[in-house]
Amino acid sequence: MPPPGPPPGPAGGPARPGTAWAEGVERLRAAATTEPGRLRIIGAVLAGLVLLFGLVTVWEISSRVGAADDVVGRSQPLSADAASIYRSLADADTASSSGFLAGADEPREVRERYEKDISNASKLLVNAAANTGADEDSRKQIALLSERLPRYTGLIEQARATNKQGLPLGGAYLRYANEQMSAQLLPAAQRLYEAETDRLYTDYDDARALPLASIGTGLLALAVLAWAQRRNYRRTHRVFNHGLVAATAATLVVLMWLAVGHTVARAELAQARSDGQESLKVLNDARIASLQARASENLTLIARGAVLAQDNKSDKYDVDFTAEMKELDAGLARAQKLANDSSGRDPVARAVDGVKQWKQRHAAARETDLRGDYQAALPQVIGDKDHKDSSGASFDTVDASLEQAVAHEQKEFTRAARGGLGALGGLVTGSAALAVIAAAAALLGIGRRLSEYR
Repeated sequence: MPPPGPPPGPAGGPARPGTAWAEGVERLRAAATTEPGRLRIIGAVLAGLVLLFGLVTVWEISSRVGAADDVVGRSQPLSADAASIYRSLADADTASSSGFLAGADEPREVRERYEKDISNASKLLVNAAANTGADEDSRKQIALLSERLPRYTGLIEQARATNKQGLPLGGAYLRYANEQMSAQLLPAAQRLYEAETDRLYTDYDDARALPLASIGTGLLALAVLAWAQRRNYRRTHRVFNHGLVAATAATLVVLMWLAVGHTVARAELAQARSDGQESLKVLNDARIASLQARASENLTLIARGAVLAQDNKSDKYDVDFTAEMKELDAGLARAQKLANDSSGRDPVARAVDGVKQWKQRHAAARETDLRGDYQAALPQVIGDKDHKDSSGASFDTVDASLEQAVAHEQKEFTRAARGGLGALGGLVTGSAALAVIAAAAALLGIGRRLSEYR
């Protein structure tokens, strides 16, 4: 005789595994056989879909708002700071060579410009180190710059002190400092700028990504709401159910707000990138090329043919000057194409005219120097009380014009980027509130129909 099985559980005791699920499915199946049950299921589905639409919209738009906010308040300022570090270092190198050429009569404003450049670069490096986040490449470049910059300034001070004593060793110190700047500091600053700009473009892409999940969920919610109202009309011959109409209207408002707001944001951010950031990059590169060209022009006089180019015939710094001026010409040509208003075009046009004048004055000074008349060539390059039409004066015109153009494009970027961020303003809170309202309205509309069965 088989052993007896386990006694049945007490009435009301815990259900066996699977029983609760099976009972739930059975109840749902039973409810679906009656109209009130079907209405309850429809109401739950409608409310769930509308709430899901709201949750997905909040999630996706919060991500876009965060990325757009990073563009405005973090990644673009860091990219601009990196460009400023690069520009300050190049300008410091130019100012140090200009001061060296002046010798004991180094103008106070030249010295102050050099000190301001070094101070600005140092402060921006500290700021970049504090805000660069987890970017390994940026941290590496910042560490390299922080380590090598004091070495560079030490070499400049040695060159300056030796030059004031009238010793030719000062020129060697200055050339070595320039080599350190050209081979180590400026490339590191360039890599830092590129890393921060890449991060900026990543934030751009994240902010402009289409909210496909939100749009798809919203369209699905509208489709189910339309089906529910059509079903209601076919069964009751009533054109409108106020609750379902309100739910549809609220859902449609969120969907339209989402589509229009994000479209405007994408357009503004695209303008910030094309009309602002791209122009800024071209202008910054052009300004750095002009600074490097000016440093090479100064070093041509300082070296006096002591350093040869790779062909072992030409003066290295004169060859560098020619290459950097070609790069400057190309950069200004690109900047003119990108400028989209007179406030952007006019300073670039002045820079172009300044470069033409600079080339003419440089050629005249170079010809004088090649004739062996260094004393006459010197004021043609750095200027003095009697030579205001020096190549240095032309460089100052170019530099000031490019600075004005950069300031204008920075304003254009900030305006457009903030416009893109503003277009998404309120959408997160609004979509959440309207989704809750739509879900409540759908339940009320279904509840009105259910009351007819009581």
